[in-house]
Amino acid sequence: MPLPFEYQNASLEFDRFMADARDYAGLTTTNMAWNMVVGVLHTFRKRLTLHQALRFAAILPPVIRAIFVEDWDPDEPVLEFASDAKLLEEVRAVRREHNFSPPNAISAVSAALRRHVDQEAFEEVLSQLPAGAKHYWQVTESAA
Repeated sequence: MPLPFEYQNASLEFDRFMADARDYAGLTTTNMAWNMVVGVLHTFRKRLTLHQALRFAAILPPVIRAIFVEDWDPDEPVLEFASDAKLLEEVRAVRREHNFSPPNAISAVSAALRRHVDQEAFEEVLSQLPAGAKHYWQVTESAA
């Protein structure tokens, strides 16, 4: 079997995702978008059980999947979905001194992510996750 395309071009696909996240967030560089992306992925992960998180990770491209699971302690308690403002504050808490997450950070990463995953698989997984999952990954007009 040949090397799967998604692994052959993982870096290129990740660079494209980061450029999309940067652009949807209205940031200047992908370096500025880095902590935003990490914050959005980790904030979401904290609201899933181990089983749920692995199902979600399975539909992510390889590098995004790696970021989603990095530094994860699956024994931490699962948090409830909170208000949009509280979730954004959690995203902004990642490396706070170097975090440029704008008010539309979650929506911006959602818009970028949706361009780089199988839409049907993404929606199927979201339908099997807690109620707040679909809302978390909504794309608002400010990120479209």
